Amino acid sequence: MFVILFYDFGEKRVSKALKICRKYLVHVQNSVFEGEITEGNLKKLKYEIMSKMDKSEDSLIIYTFKNMKYSNREVLGIEKNKNSNIL
Repeated sequence: MFVILFYDFGEKRVSKALKICRKYLVHVQNSVFEGEITEGNLKKLKYEIMSKMDKSEDSLIIYTFKNMKYSNREVLGIEKNKNSNIL
């Protein structure tokens, strides 16, 4: 499956979230990640990141897609990470 993940974590926890997400997905921009991931690895990612978050202050948004057949990705301005997983 393909995933787009966004997070907004407090200053003390943001580096931990970044490190966890980089293990599983491509870092696209600041707190945004994308990429192909298995269901098992998505569960691991969620478990790891939720163990570091403060649910009263932090937020995590994950969009999942079965496939990217009808998708289009457009970058306006500077592309932060040119090694995206989208073909």
